[in-house]
Amino acid sequence: MSLDIVLASGSESRRRLLESAGVEAAAVRPNVDEDAMKAGLRAEGVSVRDQAMRLAELKSAKVSQRQPGLVIGGDQMLALGDEAFDKPKDLDGARDHLRKLSGKAHTLETAIVVCENGQPVWRHLARPRLTMRSLSEEFIEDYVDKVGEPLLSTVGAYQLEGLGAQLFNKIEGDYFSILGLPLLPLLDYLRIRGVLKT
Repeated sequence: MSLDIVLASGSESRRRLLESAGVEAAAVRPNVDEDAMKAGLRAEGVSVRDQAMRLAELKSAKVSQRQPGLVIGGDQMLALGDEAFDKPKDLDGARDHLRKLSGKAHTLETAIVVCENGQPVWRHLARPRLTMRSLSEEFIEDYVDKVGEPLLSTVGAYQLEGLGAQLFNKIEGDYFSILGLPLLPLLDYLRIRGVLKT
């Protein structure tokens, strides 16, 4: 009997990554209050990587309680030292993100949890490290003007698959994890579970 695959996310980029890799997954929004959860975790002093993992598990478990099959929950947070970055609220916020990240290395804490029958059965944390070159104010203004609103859908206010490639002088980690889904380890797990052919 084949297991259904469910993506506990409204993220179009995660769904497209799975689809491009030949994985058919129904997308179901988990409807969790991420802002309240993050605020609580940060008040407790939880590390950025653990915040990402706890949010990924919460999303997956919530959808898995009502959907059969393997439910994939993911979350990505940007850590600049101990400071967590959320998606910018507006283009001024995107400019602020880029100014703070300019000339520095940061980590994308990219967590994924698979739940079945409401319980976690597999988890993975990828930690790509990206070093942003020093950006001039003129470059930041031009970049934000050219890319616009799509910058608000990423924690770092960049899109590596487009003009965002110009922001960096060093990237350590895999491309899929930077886009928000550690795809290769997930595909390995789906093969172990018999969902994909070996």
